[in-house]
Amino acid sequence: MSGVPASAGRGAPAPAARPARLWNIANILTMVRLLLVPAFVLLMLHNGGYDPVWRSFAWAAFAVAMITDLFDGHLARMYNLVTDFGKIADPIADKAIMGAALICLSALGDLQWWVTGVILFREIGITLMRFWVIRHGVIPASRGGKLKTLAQGVGVGMYILALTGPLATLRAWVMAVAVVLTVVTGLDYVRQAFVLRRAGRGAAR
Repeated sequence: MSGVPASAGRGAPAPAARPARLWNIANILTMVRLLLVPAFVLLMLHNGGYDPVWRSFAWAAFAVAMITDLFDGHLARMYNLVTDFGKIADPIADKAIMGAALICLSALGDLQWWVTGVILFREIGITLMRFWVIRHGVIPASRGGKLKTLAQGVGVGMYILALTGPLATLRAWVMAVAVVLTVVTGLDYVRQAFVLRRAGRGAAR
């Protein structure tokens, strides 16, 4: 006899994976993004909202928020840092910074309200739909969805900087592309959600 317990040999259960801690780098980045929302609004609306210097500071806050959005989800998946808090807070942080920027721009008269309405309706609606079907599965981010996020970020960022001349025309075209991608990818997510829900209900039967 080797003196080694039988459980230590073949058939021994694998150690359970340790759950991710709440305060990990991915969740910290998400919290930073949430805290940047009120800071962005204050910078954007300071001195009446038309001061180019303060608009530049607001753009910097918006850019940092968008960059952290690229990294927190990637880090969470790569290093197994996914938590229930992150699943809820991450999409809220994404929509909060984009929503704050769109509403500020429309309130200042820089962006048409219908553009803000279309984008916010799509973003909030798809987020709620993801939660609606989450028990049946997760709708993965599509290439079109990633392009939509990029177009929105670039377009809104150009509007925050209050560009003039040819660049003002360019930003209008970028925003037009963002709106088209917003609508098209939104309809595709709706289709995927119903397919996923139908498949999940069928499997349950």
